Amino acid sequence: MKSQFALKLSALSRGIGQANRALAFAAVLGMGGAMMAVPVAAQAQATKIGFVSTERILRDSKPAKAAQAKIEAEFKKRDTELQSLANRLRSEAQKFDKDAPVLSESERIKRQRSLADLDSDLQRKRREFQEDFNRRRNEEFSGIVEKADAAIKQIAEQQNYDLIIQDAVTVSPRIDITDQVMKALGG
Repeated sequence: MKSQFALKLSALSRGIGQANRALAFAAVLGMGGAMMAVPVAAQAQATKIGFVSTERILRDSKPAKAAQAKIEAEFKKRDTELQSLANRLRSEAQKFDKDAPVLSESERIKRQRSLADLDSDLQRKRREFQEDFNRRRNEEFSGIVEKADAAIKQIAEQQNYDLIIQDAVTVSPRIDITDQVMKALGG
């Protein structure tokens, strides 16, 4: 059996242990409270977010409209030639359909080949036209995109934006800075 002294010492150490545990628990709670205060402080400094519609810039800005007009002027002649070739093919096909019942077998085959060759030529020229047009458009618009990116960075620095998003599903008009970017691009 334990002596009175040993029992008192045991009770005292248990009390100290409980007190230490209580202190440790209080310290953990205090740290947790401090940790909880950090997000609140971070939330007090709200993140400034902006949005830019790349589609609108490439469609409605003055440089984009000028580039589009320039490209259309460059390709106008080829487009007219393609339309002329398509009209020629259409009229020859109509003439063939009209004449086919009275044509000899060899003449019908000859004209079918001629129409097929003309159609193949038209399809090839349309493909080349579209590839050249897209390549030229990408060249022109890449310069506009670079200028827009520079304008976006400048606006972000001047107005202390933390994040600027391009192309989102839905956007509040209050964070849309597309008009500012278009103005920086010259309209």
